[in-house]
Amino acid sequence: MFPLKPSVLLFDIDGVIRDVAGSYRRALQETVQHYCGWRPTPSDIDALKSEGLWNNDWDASLELLRRRGATLPARNDLVDVFSSHYFGGDPEGDPASWMGFIGDEPLLVDQTFFEELTRHHIRWGFVSGAEPTSARYVLQQRLGLSDPPLIAMGDAPDKPDPSGLIRLAERLTAGEAPRWIAYIGDTVADVQTVLNARERRPELPWRSLAVAPPHITDVSAYHRQLQEAGADCIVGATRELIPVLLDGLTP
Repeated sequence: MFPLKPSVLLFDIDGVIRDVAGSYRRALQETVQHYCGWRPTPSDIDALKSEGLWNNDWDASLELLRRRGATLPARNDLVDVFSSHYFGGDPEGDPASWMGFIGDEPLLVDQTFFEELTRHHIRWGFVSGAEPTSARYVLQQRLGLSDPPLIAMGDAPDKPDPSGLIRLAERLTAGEAPRWIAYIGDTVADVQTVLNARERRPELPWRSLAVAPPHITDVSAYHRQLQEAGADCIVGATRELIPVLLDGLTP
């Protein structure tokens, strides 16, 4: 039988569905180096991201440049440089023509993972700060998901603003009272997004799930950081999530 109330699971994409250490983060490094000659390390980027304010990698690039004392380029110019590294072609063009770092993104789950969620009557979707073309590429072309529910960059204010999360959750609950609404992300900003949703819509049963992205070396310390930020549950990898969900997220 179907559960009396729906369960809703929403995903971040970068660091949760795909490993972006060799793509988005590498494009961030290349972009900063392009403008000031300094190449931020993965630890530099992690430290910035841990502040919970720099989910957008374009803004993170500008902030690293600012802290380095570099002359800041126009944001549109920086976006063009970033995209030239990440996409290596027209972001709105044919993905087959992309020659950039986007081609170096290992997937962290496969299509059967989502089929299993559906078999267990868990409704799912995605709330990501990735560009829509990049998000659709990984979800539809690489994972083979058909028209997945998606809020991407430009569809809602950037996280940790919870507007996009709330909007997609409401769409998937379709007016029914949910058992829980969970969001899994890999950054402090993702955790804060759920906390902000809880403040804005306290009548809904929000749950913050978190996972360390694959490039993290000190996983225990990163998990502590996510827990201290307010995550309700931390999993070792996205593919390990289903048993946790089946054990139940209700209090």
